[in-house]
Amino acid sequence: MATFSSSFLSLHPPSLHQQTTYYAQKSLKPKYLTIVSSTVSDIRKEEIVIVGAGIAGLSTAVSLHRLGVRSLVLEQAESLRTGGTSLTLFKNGWKVLDAMGVGDQLRSQYLEIQGYDGYKNRKWKRAALIQLQRRRSKSTKCVFGNSQEVRAVERRTLLETLAKQLPLDSISFSSKLANIEKQQDGQTLLELVDGTRISSKVVIGCDGIRSPVAKWMGFPEPNYVGYCAFRGLGDYPDGQPYESRVNYVYGRGIRAGYVPVSPTKVYWFVCFNSPTPGPKITDPSVLKKLTKELIKKWPSELQNIIDATPDDTIIRTPLVDRWLWPGLSPPVSSGGAVLVGDAWHPMTPNLGQGACCALEDAVVLVQKLVPALEAGPTFVEDALRSYQKERWQRIFPMTVRANVVGAILQLENPVVCAIRDNVLVPKLVRLGPMLEHTNFECEPLLRTRV
Repeated sequence: MATFSSSFLSLHPPSLHQQTTYYAQKSLKPKYLTIVSSTVSDIRKEEIVIVGAGIAGLSTAVSLHRLGVRSLVLEQAESLRTGGTSLTLFKNGWKVLDAMGVGDQLRSQYLEIQGYDGYKNRKWKRAALIQLQRRRSKSTKCVFGNSQEVRAVERRTLLETLAKQLPLDSISFSSKLANIEKQQDGQTLLELVDGTRISSKVVIGCDGIRSPVAKWMGFPEPNYVGYCAFRGLGDYPDGQPYESRVNYVYGRGIRAGYVPVSPTKVYWFVCFNSPTPGPKITDPSVLKKLTKELIKKWPSELQNIIDATPDDTIIRTPLVDRWLWPGLSPPVSSGGAVLVGDAWHPMTPNLGQGACCALEDAVVLVQKLVPALEAGPTFVEDALRSYQKERWQRIFPMTVRANVVGAILQLENPVVCAIRDNVLVPKLVRLGPMLEHTNFECEPLLRTRV
């Protein structure tokens, strides 16, 4: 908050057109994407079932598709869940998207972030300045140079782009999971609310922070970290006026920021301390009013962006995470079931790595799983354990680090905040290792079987 570019399996033009039309009219629910059982006793056989059509689920399905392996994606909603605002993708996320063959298609629509301005109070007094741009500034030390690529991407566009890479029968909407059972033959039986039953060799849980698959595997609910976030997407049809930089201000128990996403969109957020997650609020006008109340004494720039935000893009989210303690947390795979993304390791957004890590999970899992599928169940289990070992070493420390960064930025004590603002942030934010967690190597997904 990077570049392999090739598509190894392309859709025929009519299919791509049909799918584009569908996602443009998402209120329609096509019959060809719904599983239908003639009787409740029928059991549909699948090799791989992915639960959840979010970023983790679709990126896993696309990665499998690139390697010639079919999967069925179950999504409980009637269409793609394209709500929300935008998400920040660093160079590790772009490397995965390039490996999937969609990186250039996405980056052409969004601005590359050129730098970061950090302000230490609500009067927007500058505390730190970072250049991410290609050319080195004479007045500002360029700490990341050519090695970093950062763009904010609209969630809707990312999901639709990934979905369009899949065959039309890949996603089954209105398919809510009701029950999961392990069968005697080692396969997993999934029963949907409508009575449909599916038996699968491998079940990949990509169903988010409240994942039923994770709960079935023994994982506890994520932990609320003590603060919430309002987020939205300012809309400027005639062109937004801001430079392509992250503007970030941190105060006492509250912080806010904004970043241009595209020539017409600006993403913003306000994080604030709250002892409880609070009630769920769905009225967008109330959400906008509460957000503006929090920053009513701040400079008008952020207020103006919020005013330019359509009500239906504003969301309020209690922030949570789950720490994967070594030897204490359940294993990520059980039999033929495995977790990807937020279903396994929800983390706070303070490093901008939630979506990037889900993309990483997907490609690592698929590259280990596909060769094992033909070798037999024992090899599949070995592949899933290898996935856990490799990803845990990266995910656990990143989750902790994101939590600690957020805790520091949400401090309220004025003395401690003064030390943070005048000593810690100006010095630490300039260090090269600040973004070392974005280092990730990803080979292109080469088709290995039909």
